[in-house]
Amino acid sequence: MAENILADMSTEFAVKILNLTDGIKEHYSLANRLEPSETSIGTNIREAKYAHNKANFVAKLQISLKECYETEYWIEIAQKANIISEDIAKTIVHNCGSIRSMLIASINTSKENVK
Repeated sequence: MAENILADMSTEFAVKILNLTDGIKEHYSLANRLEPSETSIGTNIREAKYAHNKANFVAKLQISLKECYETEYWIEIAQKANIISEDIAKTIVHNCGSIRSMLIASINTSKENVK
């Protein structure tokens, strides 16, 4: 159940980031770092759904979590460099934080179920 919510949230988030990067294409290196880190979140959430075992499931979600942190980093850089506004950065970080919280909860639950 949570994976479907995560999958939906990550898809919506990817679309927001892709729309954002369309507006900052002149900052090629930033856009080229932000797009892969963000889209990897959803990719790994979907891969986790078809994991071979619990360890693989957790590993995929941990990759998504890592990519959330990387995405937030690039958003912070974009905001501090005045490439995006503080309001846009806060909204994106909030959305990313929601996904991150769900990922952490899913990872922790999966690890507890293994014990």
